[in-house]
Amino acid sequence: MISAQRWTEQGWGLLQLLLMVTFCQAEELVCRQRGDPENPQLSKDGDVILGGIFSFHSSWKVRQDTYMHKPLPLECTSLNFRELQYAQAMIFAIEEINNSTDLLPGISLGYKMYDDCDSIARSVKVALTLANGNEVVSATTEAPCTRPAQVQAIIGGSSSSPCMAIATDIGPIHIPLISHYATCACLSDKTKYPSFLRTIPSDYYQSKALAQLVKHFGWTWVGAIKGNDDYSNNGMATFTENAQQLGICLEYSVAFFRTDSSDKINKIIDVIKASTSKVIVAFISSTDMDVLIDELSQHNLTGYQWVGSEAWIFDSQTAEIDTHHILDGAIGLSIPKAHVSGMREFILDVKKLNSSSNKVFREFWETLFNCKFKLSNSSAENQRECTGHEDLTGVQNSFTDMSLMPIYNNVYKGVYAVAHALHIILGCNETCNYSVQLDPLTILQHIRNIHFKIKEGDEVYFNENGDPAAKYEIINWQPTENGIVDFVTVGLYDASLPADKQLSLQQVSVIWAQNSKQVPVSVCSEKCSPGTRKVLQKGKPVCCYDCIRCSEGEISDITDSITCEHCHPESWSNERRDACVKKEAEFLSYEEIMGVLLTAAALFGTCMTAVVAAIFFRYRTTPIVRANNSELSFLLLFSLTLCFLCSLTFIGRPSEWSCMLRHTAFGITFVLCISCVLGKTIVVLMAFRATLPGSNVMKWFGPAQQRLSVVAFTLIQVVICILWLTISPPFPFKNFTQFKDKIILECALGSAVGFWAVLGYIGLLAILCFILAFLARKLPDNFNEAKLITFSMLIFCAVWITFIPAYVSSPGKFSVAVEIFAILASSFGLLICTFIPKCYIILLKPEKNTKKNMMEKGASKPF
Repeated sequence: MISAQRWTEQGWGLLQLLLMVTFCQAEELVCRQRGDPENPQLSKDGDVILGGIFSFHSSWKVRQDTYMHKPLPLECTSLNFRELQYAQAMIFAIEEINNSTDLLPGISLGYKMYDDCDSIARSVKVALTLANGNEVVSATTEAPCTRPAQVQAIIGGSSSSPCMAIATDIGPIHIPLISHYATCACLSDKTKYPSFLRTIPSDYYQSKALAQLVKHFGWTWVGAIKGNDDYSNNGMATFTENAQQLGICLEYSVAFFRTDSSDKINKIIDVIKASTSKVIVAFISSTDMDVLIDELSQHNLTGYQWVGSEAWIFDSQTAEIDTHHILDGAIGLSIPKAHVSGMREFILDVKKLNSSSNKVFREFWETLFNCKFKLSNSSAENQRECTGHEDLTGVQNSFTDMSLMPIYNNVYKGVYAVAHALHIILGCNETCNYSVQLDPLTILQHIRNIHFKIKEGDEVYFNENGDPAAKYEIINWQPTENGIVDFVTVGLYDASLPADKQLSLQQVSVIWAQNSKQVPVSVCSEKCSPGTRKVLQKGKPVCCYDCIRCSEGEISDITDSITCEHCHPESWSNERRDACVKKEAEFLSYEEIMGVLLTAAALFGTCMTAVVAAIFFRYRTTPIVRANNSELSFLLLFSLTLCFLCSLTFIGRPSEWSCMLRHTAFGITFVLCISCVLGKTIVVLMAFRATLPGSNVMKWFGPAQQRLSVVAFTLIQVVICILWLTISPPFPFKNFTQFKDKIILECALGSAVGFWAVLGYIGLLAILCFILAFLARKLPDNFNEAKLITFSMLIFCAVWITFIPAYVSSPGKFSVAVEIFAILASSFGLLICTFIPKCYIILLKPEKNTKKNMMEKGASKPF
């Protein structure tokens, strides 16, 4: 972009654009040019003429035009050695081709080179001059003011903005413009710039490479300085876009131009001082950078890590200006090093220039050797006179510095591209076809399609956008002991490779700002470690965030995680919240204390039942054992043994079979047990009724009926269990909800109706048994067991009534323990209340174990 001030200063230059257009005067039939003619600074005749546009001067004298008279021609100042070297590289290539017998044999190339003074308006003017020429042209009625183009191609344009203006004007007439240094990605748009080509990669790739370079070193919080021109604006826009995609934030982005006022520059310096980022990306031209470095040096703004574009990162002149070592440790991209045999010697051979009467060479000689030809009286006393025999030996300046050889090579490639296209068009073999009429459009089409190698082996070709392959060296500024900066190649970037292999670095050899070996840190917020997640700070860029610890059951196992991931239901987060660990599976096992105690209680009950059964079997013929059906007593003892043993099925890891077995075995054995007790109770009641005169009820409830009743009551429970197991059986279940950090292994009921039907049926029989025993408790006979059954049923019912709320409210394995406890307590209640008193009489009071004592009424009641 050009400021309003610059356009004002060059207003007449823009007017001259319009005056350059040739017109036909019908009366004279002669085409004349409006305005002053432009003469080339360097020229040579030839069969085919190539144009050249270079900024031999980098500035011009500012005049205040009054618009009262015709403005004087633009007076250029500040001779630029670099641009002269570009022109010499073009001359070297042309002379090499003219001396070649293989390329364009018999055809000589000439050139016309103009100075654009780094002015966009003047660039367009000289480009139109190259296209139209300065000569007066006679016109005919058939073709007024028409003729072939003066040049077949133009080499040059050392920056993007002039090339955009030139390409816009000469594009419609298809004259190829091949730039060696215009890198703006916008110039790849062939709809706007159809005749533009270049031998330097587009900034699109450079901007992507810079973003990847910044990301590689972990710099997510950077500042940006750009020039106020097309090169910088477009390049920084592409860099910003790619940086955002890579998670890089710009703390600030300021524009700078070398003609800015001191106040504006001071504001930029204040922004840098107030920033927290320690890395500055400078996408800026070398001339602008030179001015900026001078301003930064005055404020001693050191300690920042600079990342540079190719326009200044390998410019030795910029390094010479940096006397305060502001840019020490800078890193950036440069065009790969190149060597063209003979070019260095050609450029430095200045003696041949002394014979030239050209004003540019005269000024060049005086500036190079700091002397003056033909000193006048007004000349400074310390100014020596030029002899014309000065020698470059010992001269150290930008002219003798060959660090820009890659750019010279780009000029060289551009000339050879035109030559190869002409070679094909003219059908050159041993000789060329002179009769072929050259047309810029044909030359442009052939240049786009050429593919050749120069003598050093580099391939030259253009893609569909007129761009070459994008390759860069990564340059690091490393200060030496004598204060001179050494440009060290520390890596490569090749856009033709896969994305993960494009950037390669030798990080160990990099020297950073302030001569540090450690990579600088430039982040808005420190990285969030695993176990935390990023939460953006309100009103700040995405690179500014807080690190929040993951919640329980969530983890983040990477650095700078945006979210925390939930663990699998079978896992739980560890203390650091950076990994999911398998949850502890909790179930009532034989190894833990509670399991051991319950197992011991079950086995003790089993043994105790077996001892009682043995006592009863030993004394099976005694009256107290034979009373109330000894078969039911033994069956009851057997069922109690099963009740104690079935509690063991509730201990251990639940499995499909154990889940089905534990509930059905519990239900059936307890019904068998209660059925036996119920049978005994009915026997007591029937026995009392049988003692009444005329009663024969015992024949209806004899031993056969008692056994049948036990089978019938038990069979009902068996049917209920079969239906339960068939329709929806219990199954092993992992309970993830009861405890956050544990898995409760339990047996799901399957059908809740089946479970409560089994439990309800047991409760129904127990209540019926309790009621009948309660009714028979006061019968007078000594053999009456009703009181013992009443006590046992009272304990049984109390245990199971309290079991329900305890079971529901107990967590995890404790609910299983409650159920086992209920089974054991009720089993011990039945065993102790029913059989221990009888064992006491059998073993300790044998005198009461007689038929007479059993048949007495009103006597002492041991039961």
